[in-house]
Amino acid sequence: MAQISPGDLTKAHAKLEGMGNCTQCHELGDKVTNTKCLDCHDEISNLMNQNRGFHASREVKTQSCTKCHSEHHGRNFDMVRFDSKSFDHNKTGYTLEGAHKSVDCKQCHQASHIADADIRKRADTYLGLQTNCLSCHDDFHQGSMPNDCLKCHSMEAFSPVANFDHNDTAFPLNGSHATVDCKECHKVTIKDGKEFQQFKGLAFNDCKACHTDPHQGNLPGACAQCHSESSFSAFNGTGRFNHTVTGFNLNGQHKSINCFECHTKSSSPTTVFQDKTAVAESNCVACHQDPHENKYGQDCAKCHQEQSFIALKAMDFFDHSVTDFPLEGQHQSVDCRACHEKRFSTPIDFTACQNCHDDYHQGQFAEGGISPDCDTCHSLEQPFTFTSFSIDKHQDTAFPLAGAHAATPCFACHVDEASKRWEFRDIGIACIDCHDNIHENAIPERYYPEQNCASCHGPEAWDAVNFDHNQTDWPLTGRHLEAACSQCHFEISEKETIISQNFTNLNTDCASCHENIHDDSFAVNGVTECSRCHVTSSWLPEKFNHNDTRFPLTGKHEELDCRACHESQNNQGEPTVIYKLNKLECIDCHS
Repeated sequence: MAQISPGDLTKAHAKLEGMGNCTQCHELGDKVTNTKCLDCHDEISNLMNQNRGFHASREVKTQSCTKCHSEHHGRNFDMVRFDSKSFDHNKTGYTLEGAHKSVDCKQCHQASHIADADIRKRADTYLGLQTNCLSCHDDFHQGSMPNDCLKCHSMEAFSPVANFDHNDTAFPLNGSHATVDCKECHKVTIKDGKEFQQFKGLAFNDCKACHTDPHQGNLPGACAQCHSESSFSAFNGTGRFNHTVTGFNLNGQHKSINCFECHTKSSSPTTVFQDKTAVAESNCVACHQDPHENKYGQDCAKCHQEQSFIALKAMDFFDHSVTDFPLEGQHQSVDCRACHEKRFSTPIDFTACQNCHDDYHQGQFAEGGISPDCDTCHSLEQPFTFTSFSIDKHQDTAFPLAGAHAATPCFACHVDEASKRWEFRDIGIACIDCHDNIHENAIPERYYPEQNCASCHGPEAWDAVNFDHNQTDWPLTGRHLEAACSQCHFEISEKETIISQNFTNLNTDCASCHENIHDDSFAVNGVTECSRCHVTSSWLPEKFNHNDTRFPLTGKHEELDCRACHESQNNQGEPTVIYKLNKLECIDCHS
């Protein structure tokens, strides 16, 4: 046997002694192969298959197992020849860093740290350790924190936690919190007989979870609304405190004012901000002085807004009758800002209309530099264009209305055609101030003094002429009194427009106006004097006496119709009655 076996096997392989077991490790005719070793040492084979551990390192896995672990050197031979000082731990896949560099191997490689029960039975083994911290170290946090210790701790030392940044948590440390010792918040206690600090599950959304409420519940809401983490005594609640929880909503300008403009400063945390708790949101005068001296009541919100005391709401509801100027008529529909251009509380002089309204008449009615009040002619019940100035009132003016003037619309006289403005002063009262003077330079001054139309015309109608023709050298009598002036004094066109007019040198001969149907039958020295036979009251020859002719009428001749003797003859196409007869003998008419 000694010639075949080079020596006894170690205690670990002693069960393989004997000729029948050689092939358990040796290939026939060959040395020990790694495959045979790993067939038995499956704990190492598994690690190598996972590319883990010392034997899976590039330098080791290419070597023969027997290079480090030789056999047949006797029962007491130490197959694992391990020099802890020269061993390169990096080849295990777990680099020793920080405090791990100075730790004795046995402090880590001990049975109590091995999870696998089979490996744990082996004495002095370096197998079976895990790389997670808790496989060797006690869990100080007792399961309350994640197992990835290196997120907070470093290899250099367990404390302080070099890798932990509180700003990565749900509660970043700001202000004074950044300088507070961890134990102030994370108290060291005893749990399950061991020292313990709670880091997870602490209430931090409410300051009162850690801090005592000095206000004793008088100020609801989060402390951060008024305080900062830099200093509890530093107040910065203006614009941040949720005032709604007090029952007094802050709106408009109330949002931006400093808290202590309303509240009295107090060094006592139990009384600060408690001085206005009984003030209702609608009770403005509790803080603000009433500039209206309670004249309009104390419900300020009816008119005012919290954005600005000057900025008012729609004032349609306001009862103006409580003021010294009740709104009447047209004033009721006027927008407030039309009168109150600035503040509503700014006094307005309402003693005269022109204090608010422009004097449209531009002082036309002023006496001594003072214009009368508009209500003389205008009414609040009607628009300004309506006037209460009646015809009766017009009769008291320098130009009483008579005749057609009373029916003439006001604008016909009082609206200037050029400016389109109403004028009431210096518009003249003479006819020619308004009417065209069609007789200009046509009628002598003695009949038309100062171009006063009333010398002939009345206000009733233009064609009603009341001129006394007896003032002239040709008094009107008979039918002449009925004739229109234009029949004698005007030349009228077919379109009934005046071509010319003549009042000074008219011919008074009848034939100058009337047709001489007798031609020159009765002319004396070339002139026919119609008045020898005719009168102005009728065309009939009332003044004609046949007895004054060469043939006085006697007997039956007196009963004859004139036409029995004086027949009508055609004279150049015109019928002409022949009055001058040369038939004076009986035989001239009677056969």
